[in-house]
This record gives sequence, C-alpha cells and structure tokens, in this order.
Amino acid sequence: SIPVRASAERVYEAISAVTAAEVPLYRELAWIRRGGVSGPESVLNPSDRDPLVDVATRTTFLRLAAEPGRELVLGTVVVAPRGVRLAAAPTPEAFKALVQPGFAKAVMSFVIDPQEPGWCSLSSETRVRATDAASRDAFSRYWTVIAPGSRLMHLMWLRAIKVRAEATPR
Repeated sequence: SIPVRASAERVYEAISAVTAAEVPLYRELAWIRRGGVSGPESVLNPSDRDPLVDVATRTTFLRLAAEPGRELVLGTVVVAPRGVRLAAAPTPEAFKALVQPGFAKAVMSFVIDPQEPGWCSLSSETRVRATDAASRDAFSRYWTVIAPGSRLMHLMWLRAIKVRAEATPR
C-alpha cells in the first residue's frame, strides 16, 4: 500500500489512466518476464499510450468488479490444461464458476481507503487460487521465478498511480 495525497475519485481515475510509460522499470521487468521474447499486445507487452488497465482488460484480464472511488478488481487464468480454449467473451460469473481441475486463477485488486481529508491509502493485492494440487504446484514453480520482479513491478505501478493522482489538479 502507499499513501496518496488526493481524493478517492482522483486515485481511481489514476488507476484507470496510468500507462506503462509512467511506471518505472515496467518495460524492463515485463521484457524479463516474457523471457526477452516479443509477442502480441498484453499487460506484459503494452503500448506506451494506452492505460495498463485498458490493455489488460482487452487482452488477458477480465474486469471482475469496479466501484469508482473505492476498488477495481481484475482477474485472469494463469494455468489452464493444454489445449483448453476459454470463452472469447468471459464474464465474472464464468470466471468464478471455473473450478474444474487443471486451472489456476489470479485476481488483482486496487483498493482505495479514504483517510484524513485529501488523503487516501491505495493498496493492491494479488491472490491466486488453483483448482487442484497439480495446478497449484505448476503455479508455485512459476511464482518462485517471477515473484521478485512481479513485486517490484507492482510497487512501481502503485507509485505511478500516486504520482498521476497527486499531479492532477485538485
């Protein structure tokens, strides 16, 4: 979490507007996470002009919940059985119902907690749920490798949201 000197509405706007170009080390950490390989647009290969949340939700993430001025929750499937194709237009209900063996789902949230007037606490959390032991083990091996860079990327993303929200005229 990070303190932000701005209203909850400004912080939420900043969450929705921050681009990869505003997040220190984002490009470098995403390149490492991709293994140096380029590919199609994704949250790990975003343009510099489009907000990260927009890139995420039009590629691999689903907007699970949004309460302006309070919270944004995104989800994605991080482990799936070989050959399985997920719905082209998934819904939050379908994401929640995905419980059969072979999957691991990740949920990332940004939560805004208003503090004293003109201040908020912005926190972010990522949770992963595997639907069976094999999927949990597969994700655990992956997480062991990417966790340090992922944590740093997330911290820099929060910092960029803070900078944008505080720079916005009050």
